[in-house]
Amino acid sequence: MSFCFNFDLPAQTAASDDVDGNERQTGKKNSYSKCTEDTPKLAGPVKEAEEHLPPSDPQFLLTDAVFETVTIGTLPPLHFLNETIFERTALEREDREKILSRTAEQRSDLISGVYEGGLKVWECTYDLLELIEKDGETFRGKAVLDLGCGAGLLGILALKRGAGQVHFQDYNSTVVQQLTVPNVLLNCQEDDEVDSEDDKKGEGKGKILEDGCEKSGKEEVNDSNPPPKKRAVDLSQHPLLSRCHFFSGDWSTFLPLVLKTEPRPKFDIIFTAETIYNTEYYPALHETLHKLLAPDGLVYLATKSHYFGVGGGLHLFETFVEQRGIFSLDRLWDGEEGLQRHVVALRFKKQT
Repeated sequence: MSFCFNFDLPAQTAASDDVDGNERQTGKKNSYSKCTEDTPKLAGPVKEAEEHLPPSDPQFLLTDAVFETVTIGTLPPLHFLNETIFERTALEREDREKILSRTAEQRSDLISGVYEGGLKVWECTYDLLELIEKDGETFRGKAVLDLGCGAGLLGILALKRGAGQVHFQDYNSTVVQQLTVPNVLLNCQEDDEVDSEDDKKGEGKGKILEDGCEKSGKEEVNDSNPPPKKRAVDLSQHPLLSRCHFFSGDWSTFLPLVLKTEPRPKFDIIFTAETIYNTEYYPALHETLHKLLAPDGLVYLATKSHYFGVGGGLHLFETFVEQRGIFSLDRLWDGEEGLQRHVVALRFKKQT
């Protein structure tokens, strides 16, 4: 897919009421409220959240699956469906939301309120993976939420490194059912089995990051050099899969749905990558983080400085977080090459 934002903004949560309230309290407009004035207001119904149970017979999701692998330093290899092949076979997949045909027709990575970019592994995901590798986080026994998960690589890493439970959430049910769940299933299988498949076919990994810093380009997929295919085996009782929960829907409906769970979940770590591109979504995102983060928990947020054509970015989100006064925000990594990218951490402010 080309890197293209479609600036046709239908449905989700509007921020105007919160912003107006801040203006009444302060008596002046700030940079965040100025931005929301210039942004088209969202209208229409939100996408209702739902939980997705893994299929009782998951083999069919991996039948003839074509995958690639990312490896970063000491991190375990992460396997995921090849993006090019996924696009080529999109129309053959179940898609009640009709996002696969629409993204193909419009050649867009974002149709706000309809499709929110979950079929693509975005650059900032790799930035966050590299940072985790350097920090040496193991996730042993922790509760983890991969918010706006897409392919689910961050949550899968936590799962393979010992997380006690991992919740995956994406806006689109098609993304969760056709991409996230199959990727988790891929990684439930032993890595040596995947490696042996590669050796038999004489193929290298589709995408490799070595020593946490070098990234090879994605290999071209063609008829004479196809990526490896994945054998389907019985995964329905796999212990890793039993630690996973899968959700789709708008954050404003996902939050009350997950809070119905008993006991109410609190997450030690929340991942969210490339999710602050639209300022209209900030209230729902902030509320979700506020209600679901454990008292001593940590939010890892990976983002670009600015998202052209949509209007959001790190500076505006920092301003929004500062206004709310709930979280402190610390810069963990700043990239200087090209369009600037960042990884930041959010923690609850200390009570004084």
